[in-house]
Amino acid sequence: PTKPRLASDLEGSDWIGKGQCQHYRDIPPTSGDEECLYWIRFLTYHMAKANLSQELYSLMFSLDWVSIKARIMGPAPLINDYVEHGSILDKENSDVRCQFQEFLSQSAHHLEQRPFPDVVQLALSQPHTSEVYRQARQQALNRENKNLTQDFSLSYLVIHPHQGFIYSACFSHDGTKVASCGASKTLKVFKSTSGEKLAEIQAHEEEVLCCAFTYDDRLIATCSSDRKVKVWNAEQGKLLRAFAEEHEEQVNHCEFTNTARRLLLATCSNDSCMNVKLWNLNKPSSQNTMFGHFEPVNHCCFSPDDSYLSTSCNDGTVKLFQVSSANEWKTIDVRSMFADGEEVIVKCSTWSPDSKRVICAARNAVLNSKKKADCSGHLSWVQRVQFSNDGSKLLSCSDDQTVRLWETQKVHTSSAIGLKRDSDVLFNNEEIIVSAADNCNRLQVSSREGSLIRCTCLSRHPSAVALGQESGSVQVRLHTRHLATLQGHTKTVLHCRFSLNGQTLITSSEDTTIRVWKWQSGECTVLQGHKEQVRCFSLLSDSMNDSSLLSWSFDGTVKVWDIERGERLQDIQAHQGAILSCHVSPDRCLFATTSADKTAKLWSIPSWQCTHTLRGHQECVRSCRFSWDSRRLATGDDNGEIRLWSVEDGSLLKICSRDGKGGMDSLHGGWVSDLHFSPDDSLLVSAGGYIKWWSVVTGEALQTFYPTGSALKKIHVSPDFSTFVTIDNIGILYILQRVV
Repeated sequence: PTKPRLASDLEGSDWIGKGQCQHYRDIPPTSGDEECLYWIRFLTYHMAKANLSQELYSLMFSLDWVSIKARIMGPAPLINDYVEHGSILDKENSDVRCQFQEFLSQSAHHLEQRPFPDVVQLALSQPHTSEVYRQARQQALNRENKNLTQDFSLSYLVIHPHQGFIYSACFSHDGTKVASCGASKTLKVFKSTSGEKLAEIQAHEEEVLCCAFTYDDRLIATCSSDRKVKVWNAEQGKLLRAFAEEHEEQVNHCEFTNTARRLLLATCSNDSCMNVKLWNLNKPSSQNTMFGHFEPVNHCCFSPDDSYLSTSCNDGTVKLFQVSSANEWKTIDVRSMFADGEEVIVKCSTWSPDSKRVICAARNAVLNSKKKADCSGHLSWVQRVQFSNDGSKLLSCSDDQTVRLWETQKVHTSSAIGLKRDSDVLFNNEEIIVSAADNCNRLQVSSREGSLIRCTCLSRHPSAVALGQESGSVQVRLHTRHLATLQGHTKTVLHCRFSLNGQTLITSSEDTTIRVWKWQSGECTVLQGHKEQVRCFSLLSDSMNDSSLLSWSFDGTVKVWDIERGERLQDIQAHQGAILSCHVSPDRCLFATTSADKTAKLWSIPSWQCTHTLRGHQECVRSCRFSWDSRRLATGDDNGEIRLWSVEDGSLLKICSRDGKGGMDSLHGGWVSDLHFSPDDSLLVSAGGYIKWWSVVTGEALQTFYPTGSALKKIHVSPDFSTFVTIDNIGILYILQRVV
C-alpha cells in the first residue's frame, strides 16, 4: 500500500471531508486494507499534531466517524481520542465534546457486540438537547425503517470485558486503570477513562475470584477456584510467582499491603481451618498462617497502616489479626447483634482511614441508614464495588458480564421513583395514558395505599383505574377520588380488566378464583374451579354481547366461563406443565396456549379440541401471539428464541435469526415475555431483556432497543404500530415512538 502521509503533509489540506467519511462508511476497510486501517487509527493524532483544529472538530463531532471507527477499532480507542484531544475540542465546544464522550462511554458494551449494532439507534437514546441526538434524528428521518427513542442511562462507562460472570474489579491506586476477572478464567486490565484494553491474561485453570494491585500498581495478584494464587507484572502480563500447594479449597480473596514499608499478600479461602495466609513474594511458600476460623473466609483487608488484617467469615464473625505476629487480636461477633437463630454470614469488611473502626457487610443483615443514591443498571448480582481514591468514581462488576464506572456526583438520589412492571395503557389518538404502581406503593395521582399494589388496569368509559392489591382487595379510582373498594379475594390479585363498557371489572387471584364485579354496586360473581393461581384471563370477544371468558392456570387447565351466569362451559386439560400464556385469534376461531412443558398448542373454539401441537422449543414457551389475519402464530421461549408457525397445518415457518452476543447470552437477554404483530403482519415486536423488531417474511432482526434495566414483562403497542410502552425491572417507563 501507499505510505501514509505524515502530519506535516496534512497541514493546510482539506484531504479529509465528507467524501472520505462517506467512502469509509460505504466500503468498510478489510484486514488487508492497511492504509485505510492506519488512517482510521491515527488520523486524529495527525490532525492534532498538524494543528488542523477545524478538521479535527468536523471529524470528531460527526456520528459518521464514530460509527466508522467504532466498527473497526471498537469503542475504547474512540473514547481515548476524546480524552487525549479534549483540550483542543473544548476550544470549539466543550459541551459537544462531553456529549460525544458520554454517549460512547454509556454505549461501549453495545459497540463491542458482533454483529455491530445500529449506532443511530443507540444515539437516539441521548438527551434531546445533545448534538449526538440531533445528528441521529436527522439520519433517522432519512431512513425507511424509522428509529425509536429512549432515556439515557446514568453509568459513566460500561465495559463488557469477559465472557461470563465477573467476580471482581478493582482500581489501580492512581485511578488510571481497572483490572477485572471472572468466570472466563482471565484477568484483564483496561483504562478507566475509555475502557481501552491494556492487557489480557489467561490467568487460571478455573474461575478467577479476585484480583488486586500493589500499592505502586506494578504488580497484580489473582486467586482462583483452582486453589492457586498468582502474581503478575501489570505492564507486561508476565507471571512472576505462583503459589499452588497450600490452600486446599478455592481462594476467595487476595489483597496487598497498602504501603511500601513491607510488601505482603494476604489470601483467604474455603479451607477448613488454615484458611488465612500471608505471603512474602520473595519466598516460595506462605510466611504465616492465621488460625481461628473454621468455616469459609470470604474476605480479608489490611488496616491503612498495615498493622492489622481483618477477616470476614461465614461463621458470622470478623477477626482482627496482628500482621507482625500473625496472632489473633480481637473477635467481633456480628451474630450477637441479631436475633437468635438468624443466619449471619459476613461477606466483607474494611477499615476507616484512621484504623480505629471496622465496617462490615453481612448477608441477611440489614442496617438502617439514609440512602444517598441509587446506581441502577446491572442486570444481575453485583459481586463487588469500590470507590476510586479521590471518591469521584465508583466501580462495580456483576454477573451480567459488565463492569460499570459511575460518577458519584451524577447518580440519582433516593428520591427517584421507579414503576412496577404490571401496568395498563390506553392509546387515545395523540394521548397516551399509563397506569402503574410505583416503588412507594402508589399511583402518581393518589395517596399511598395500605397494601402493596400488584396490578392495574384502565377503563375508557368511565375513565377509571382499578388497583389489584396483595391483600386481595381491589380499589377503583377516578383520578384522586376513591370510587369503590371491592373485598373478596383472600390472596394477591394477579390480573384485572374492565369490560368494554366499563361497567364490569374482572379480577383473578392467587386464591385460585376469578371474580366478576359490578363494581359500582359491589355485586360479585365468583368463578371457581382452578386448582392453582390464575395469573391471567381473556375475554373471547370484544363484543359487549359476548360474555365468554377464557382463563388459564399453573394447573395446566384452560377453562371457559359464561361470566353473566357464572357457569363453567368447558374444562380443558391442555398441558402437562403450567400454562404460561394464551391468546385468542382475531377471527375468534382458535386460541393458542403455551406451557412450561416446552410446547405450544392450537385449539378450535367451536369444538374445543386441539388441532396442532407445536414442538421444537428447548425451553419453557413463555408467550404467544396470532397475526392479525389469524394465519400465523408467533411463540417465544425462555432462551430468547422466537418461532413462527402456520396456523393451518402447524408447520414451522421461521426461527427468528440469532444475532445476539455471540451466543453468550440469549437472543433477548432473558425470556421472551410478549409479542405483537404490526397491522399488516409484516413486522413483529418482541419484549424480553431487550425489545426487538423482526421481519415476519425473513425472520431477521430489523432493530434492537436496549433499556437501562431488563426483564420487560409486557409491551403495549398502539393500533398503528407507531408507539410502544413498557416498564423495565428497575422501574423506568419507556414510551418509544417512531422518529417522523
